Amino acid sequence: MSDVTGEAELRYLRRCVELAAEALDAGDEPFGSVLVDGDGTVHAEDRNRVASGDSTRHPEFALARWAAENLTVSERATATVYTSGEHCPMCAAAHAWVGLGRIVYAASSEQLTGWLTEWGVPASPVAPLPVAAVAPGVTVEGPAPELTAQVRALHARLHGVAEDAS
Repeated sequence: MSDVTGEAELRYLRRCVELAAEALDAGDEPFGSVLVDGDGTVHAEDRNRVASGDSTRHPEFALARWAAENLTVSERATATVYTSGEHCPMCAAAHAWVGLGRIVYAASSEQLTGWLTEWGVPASPVAPLPVAAVAPGVTVEGPAPELTAQVRALHARLHGVAEDAS
């Protein structure tokens, strides 16, 4: 796993953070994802939709399903899912099962777990395993230090935490 450095990659990740902010503004948890093919074409994007009452409505899971229905096996293998936060175990498994390529994220599960612990937020009902523990064959890149503060701020807002602006 390495930090994200390419400008194109950061552009996709910035869109993911925008989608995460849209999710938060709509009353959902702040996560957003973009599916990009091997040629750099954006095929699909989504944001979290768990406020509907279905806690499986993660954007990464939705993009895996979309890819399975709309892309060939070879197209899926060369595609990249960019996301504001590292895939949870459910989404990592879906990603691997449909044969998608890389995952590139702005903030890691480890970072998110640390923030939530720092803020006294109760633990998730699912262990915060890194993608590599669930889908060891998937190439994973992240975090993107340029964007982690923005992702942290979105999660702070979700949990009503006042962040020091300094």
